[in-house]
Amino acid sequence: MAVYTQVPAEEMAHFLTRYDTGALISAKGIAEGVENSNYLVETQDEDGRRERFILTLYEKRVNEADLPFFMDLLDHLGARGCKVPRFISDKQGNKLQQLCGRPACLIEFLSGVSVTEPTPPQAASTGRALGEMHVAARGFTGTRRNSLDLAGWHDLANKCGAHLDQIAPGLAARVRDELTFLDAHWPAGLEQGIIHADLFPDNVLMRGDEVGGLIDFYFSCTDIQAYDLAITHGAWSFSADGGTYHPAVGAALVRGYTSVHPLVDAERAAFPTLCRGAALRFLLTRAYDWINTPPDAMVTRKDPLAYLRRLDFYAAATSEELLGA
Repeated sequence: MAVYTQVPAEEMAHFLTRYDTGALISAKGIAEGVENSNYLVETQDEDGRRERFILTLYEKRVNEADLPFFMDLLDHLGARGCKVPRFISDKQGNKLQQLCGRPACLIEFLSGVSVTEPTPPQAASTGRALGEMHVAARGFTGTRRNSLDLAGWHDLANKCGAHLDQIAPGLAARVRDELTFLDAHWPAGLEQGIIHADLFPDNVLMRGDEVGGLIDFYFSCTDIQAYDLAITHGAWSFSADGGTYHPAVGAALVRGYTSVHPLVDAERAAFPTLCRGAALRFLLTRAYDWINTPPDAMVTRKDPLAYLRRLDFYAAATSEELLGA
């Protein structure tokens, strides 16, 4: 469920008069996602031309002060050929609005579908698109701290506390042990830049085997770029329950990425550790939501143990197994 704020049709139609998009024809709430309220909006201008847009209302988890960073980043990436959705300016040149008491933006609509069982060709295309995004972001001057870094994982673990053992016996101790390992082994000196930080299959719009768009940049920040590949590797290369690793998908993802953004030896050596960090990050955010989401809430809680299984896999894997020789 991702329509937390209901927008009456009359208010939406009035909102769109700020733009040169034409009149409102239809609007439909989008169920995917858990961060914001999203609507697919269709308009028609005086010449009968119809267009689609995404109307997003930002809920509590997105800091309004971060929105200019996201807007500037997507403008930068779009201008350099990346397939990303840009924010639409109104007639006065404003991108950020208020609607129903929430910060709101009108955003380009990109066509494509999100796959649930990625194939190796789709993974290769996604890896290439991620590498292209990292290359294109090199000239971007904006920065944003990653609040879900190693220090953030400690904070989440402390907030979850003994409740972790209600999810699975021994989970609290397993998390503590993993944090101890990562404190001692988290790599320093690797190339940093803008990362997406959440490139799951539902944030990639596919057209067949090719990427039609990368969306949902609301976790994007400045961090190790190879860590972004590690996040994507964990999101794309396993069954949904994390119990089965699909090596052909993982290899294709890495092959696509390195075709435009080769990894140096230090990044390759650190990759299993980066994957462990990525797995722990999503284990903890899912665990926190699992513990703190009321059972009757209209939000589908995601299973933290799916990322514990990934973590266990990565803890035993070598860089050669994950990246190829």
